[in-house]
Amino acid sequence: MFFGYVVAIGGVFVAGLLLLVAYLDPPGFGALRGVALDLTSPISSSGRGAVRAVTGGGSAVADYFVAARRNAELRQQIRSMRQRMLQARAIELENQRLKMLLGLREELTDEVAVARIVSSSFDSSRRLATLSAGSSSGVRVGQPVRAPEGLVGRIIETGRWASRVLLVTDGASNVPVQLLRNGIPALATGRGDGTMDMKPLEVGKNPFRRGDIFITSGVGGIYSPGIPVAMVVNVNKDTTIARPIADPARVDRAIVQHVFQPAANQPLSAAEPPAPTVPAPSEALRNEQ
Repeated sequence: MFFGYVVAIGGVFVAGLLLLVAYLDPPGFGALRGVALDLTSPISSSGRGAVRAVTGGGSAVADYFVAARRNAELRQQIRSMRQRMLQARAIELENQRLKMLLGLREELTDEVAVARIVSSSFDSSRRLATLSAGSSSGVRVGQPVRAPEGLVGRIIETGRWASRVLLVTDGASNVPVQLLRNGIPALATGRGDGTMDMKPLEVGKNPFRRGDIFITSGVGGIYSPGIPVAMVVNVNKDTTIARPIADPARVDRAIVQHVFQPAANQPLSAAEPPAPTVPAPSEALRNEQ
């Protein structure tokens, strides 16, 4: 308490002295203030630095948590945009297929029904598909089924509202074809593994080569001439392997046509098919080439 009183009295004395100096000698009081400012400036600077360090550290911590939240929000936005891009791409591809199908319908004169392929087999030895159209739509056994890209197969069984399609890649499928390049006749036989075996009807050297495209010849009826069927992907000495241009895994809608019946006075070997519109090979075929 005594020390406190001494400090208080000393402070009052110093304050009174400073007031007296300020009143009697203002320039001298200004000099004293300058000396006091010089003495206290380092202390003030250190204190300000400490305050800035504390506040800056708090801001950094706050920014860290805010940045983490914003990064999570941005990642969510990226995922949402990616999903929208995929949906837009799917819609674009669907529109392209529908436009192709609409254009084909406008060209065909023997259309029976347009239906969706609701299921198909890919792992078993039998290559079949189910079509969402049956006898109520005029579908009958034996009628060919095609897509805008090319031939899909033929009807082998019908129900009231659905039918079963034998795909061109099934082992029981045989399609008379001809080489688009020079008209060489051949027989396309399914191999049961998603590919087809192209067998020339003439004995001799294998006339086919990689990239050749085959179309239906119309020989024997059933399939009208000029429908794209398959593209050669592998050629050996005795075998020629081709993949269907109308990939069942990519076709979602197909057209059922009437059975083709060539004119009675027209020789089957001289049937001239119309110039087909062969679509660009699918990405899978291009990759294999």
